[in-house]
Formats: sequence, structure tokens, C-alpha cells
Amino acid sequence: MKVAAIIPAAGLGTRMGKASAETSGTSRKQFMLLEGAPILIHTIRKFVAAPRVTEIFVALRQEDMEPFQRQLDDENYAKPVGIVQGGRNRQESVGNCLARVSADADLVAVHDAVRPFVTVEQIEQTFDEAFEHGAVILGLPPVDTVKQVERKVIQSTLFRERIALAQTPQVFRSSLLLRAFEQAKHDEFIGTDEASLVEHLGEDVRVILGSDRNIKITRSSDMALARLFYGEQLAARHSPDLAPDLAPDETSGEISGDLPETSPTKGISQAQ
Repeated sequence: MKVAAIIPAAGLGTRMGKASAETSGTSRKQFMLLEGAPILIHTIRKFVAAPRVTEIFVALRQEDMEPFQRQLDDENYAKPVGIVQGGRNRQESVGNCLARVSADADLVAVHDAVRPFVTVEQIEQTFDEAFEHGAVILGLPPVDTVKQVERKVIQSTLFRERIALAQTPQVFRSSLLLRAFEQAKHDEFIGTDEASLVEHLGEDVRVILGSDRNIKITRSSDMALARLFYGEQLAARHSPDLAPDLAPDETSGEISGDLPETSPTKGISQAQ
């Protein structure tokens, strides 16, 4: 099995705010330093470590391509990591990378640049599921009650059992994802994630249980949690009793909520 990984990292990260830029030297979350390395580098390392990933493409803004290439050269990865110019939105950025994917790739995995705590085990699990079913994402059941609101007035209370908070990686058979992008372009449809494009085709996307440690670093306050998780990840790697790349409480697989191991997403996925 050959898997191409796509990491869109051309966003502006406006939710981080000015305070984080002053302390980190950057205003965009994917380039903020986590223990001496940009968050994006930590994320790429996870996919380099995944045995079945054969190539990686990172979408960047044009002005970031040359300086980040120097950082990639310093990493000296054992797998090819290509830099692709991003587009006006996530969908265009992923599409630009998709055009570079090798024709013999069986699967394409798309992962958020600022989710550095996904584990290799989780990545490989999504590959198995996607190879069998065609499309899969990681997801979590919501902990809080979810309300549907219009003009600040509650319209309904949604059943948590039918809601999944979408995570990444989102993995698809290459032919299916290509078809989804082609149809979206034809219909001028803009999705919130890659799964929504496949849903737009009328195809099922399955959900497997993600992790509450697979956080998307979006706000300045997330960095404190990221540093905690990173420290625990290092400790786990040096412990003979824990699997490599796992933080201590991920070995049990216990996560609150009752999302089944696999379930279809039609009408229930919600981006996180």
C-alpha cells in the first residue's frame, strides 16, 4: 500500500492574535515553536514515521516556501517532502497538492498542520479503514450539549449520539478524492473539509474514534496544553512499558462519549 500525505499549512492563523506573535516571533500557529521546532515540523515528523506513507506534500503561502524549505533540509527526512504553493482557501491548497500526488498512490491522507499529537498508530489505523471502506476520518463525540441557534435563539437541541467532532487525518482512496474534487469544482461547491467533498458526492465517509489529545492548536491558550502533551509524549517514548509515540493515558483507548468504533458520517460530521 502506498499513501500520500497532504498537510495544508497556508492559513493565516488569525485566531492566535498578537500576543502569541510577540512571544513566538510569528503570527501564524503552524510556525509557532514547540520545544524549539515549529508545530508544522512536529506534524510532518509523525507522517514520516508512518511506515506506509511514501510521499508528503505541504501547502504553504508563497512567501513561506523558501524559508521553510531550509528547515526541511535541516530535518533530512528519509521520505520526500514536497512544498506546494497554497491557494485562496484550504480546498484550493489541498487540490494543488493533490495534483502532485503520484499516480500509483492507493490512498491520500489529509491532516491539519497544527495537530502534532496524532499518533502513528492512529494514522495507520485510518489507512486500514480507508483501504477497506474508501473514506474515513477520526472523530470524537461531543461532551457538551449541542444547541442549534439562529439569531441568538435556540432552535433545537441536537442528539449528541448523532454528532461527531471531526478530526484529522481524513483518508480516502485516491480515485475517490480526485473525483470529489472534480465534482466540487464543477458544482462550485466549497466544503469545510475533505470529508464534506466526498459527502457532496453522496458517498459514505466512516468515522473511527479519535483522541482528545489530537488537539488542533488554534488559540494561544492551546500552547500550554501542547507543551504538557509534548512532555508526556517524550516521557512515553522513554518508558519501556508504553508504546512509542503515545502519551501515557492513550494506551487504554478510554475516551468519554459513546461514538462507535466506526460509523457513517452522512449528515452528522461537524468540523472541530
